[in-house]
Amino acid sequence: MSPDRFDQAVMTADLGTLVSAESPSGEPEALARCRAEVAALGERLLGSSPVAHGEHLRWGPERPKVLVLGHYDTVWPVGTLARRPFTVDGHRATGPGCFDMKAGLVQAFHALSLVARTGGLEGVGLLVTSDEETGSATSRGLIEETAGSATAVLVAEPSADGALKTSRKGLARYELEITGRAAHTGLDPQKGVNAAVELAHQILAVSALAAPERGTTVTPSVAAAGTTVNTVPDSARLAVDVRAFDRAELDRVDRWMRNRRPVLPGVRLAVREGARRGPLRRSASFGLFQRAVTLSVELGLPPLREAAVGGGSDGNLIAALGVPTLDGLGAVGGGAHSEDEWVDLRGMPERAALLAALLTRLR
Repeated sequence: MSPDRFDQAVMTADLGTLVSAESPSGEPEALARCRAEVAALGERLLGSSPVAHGEHLRWGPERPKVLVLGHYDTVWPVGTLARRPFTVDGHRATGPGCFDMKAGLVQAFHALSLVARTGGLEGVGLLVTSDEETGSATSRGLIEETAGSATAVLVAEPSADGALKTSRKGLARYELEITGRAAHTGLDPQKGVNAAVELAHQILAVSALAAPERGTTVTPSVAAAGTTVNTVPDSARLAVDVRAFDRAELDRVDRWMRNRRPVLPGVRLAVREGARRGPLRRSASFGLFQRAVTLSVELGLPPLREAAVGGGSDGNLIAALGVPTLDGLGAVGGGAHSEDEWVDLRGMPERAALLAALLTRLR
């Protein structure tokens, strides 16, 4: 399973193909174009067509013993490629979605291809989904069903500065809908109930829920209020993002959010829950990480490190089922969700070799 068995130039070309197929979550036409490229890559390297589950693609058995998991959607809107096309400069590749997580998909397909040629893929599956970036609303059931009886799940999400991810924070998202009463700001502002002022109260209260000493963040993110400058705002919205390593912390914030009351008289407040994922605990991943460390030494790869990160992934969903899960096996690089997202192309053969070795040992 040496890295020398992987052709970096071919992997780079495959990465360019996927990055050049823009695939923002929730854009059916763009997703369909990228999904066709993902399917074609799998057909070329694995010799078989995927089973389609709506916008999601699966290779291998319905209930694999070992599952490789990834997604092809990105956070970048259609048109990003026009100003930031896939570019290679030495050992560095850039372009929307290259790091999160199209390089990881390329590595996974090439690793599975080598395993297929050297011993077969019996008991091994690959699931590629289309909505991870927006909370996996349509893929969650499929992920849990496919992974529920596995003995190991390997997630091809990007690394954390080269480190594998043995812990991830759980997350919860909420939307606060504030209803006040409109009025003319010049003629009779006293008849209004200002939803924007209530929004300000709620932003401060929500921010105070954070507990940095426990690694808990509570972030008011998207906020909006009002319609015209001369009208007392009668409505406002606030999106809230919660992250915590401890499920009890998620539950603490959840109780507060569900029982929240407005500050201003006459305001109505509704709280709606969005995406939710429990934490990926180190106990769910450390055994697999130790195997990866051993295999990395055997392959002559750079020493492996582990990291605890704030971002969630579909690995959180699987770890919650009690299935051993190792995350961050994808690209080496950085800048996820940022304009300077990049991939170290030299790391692609190395990480494909590590994944192939893990699959061979685990199956």
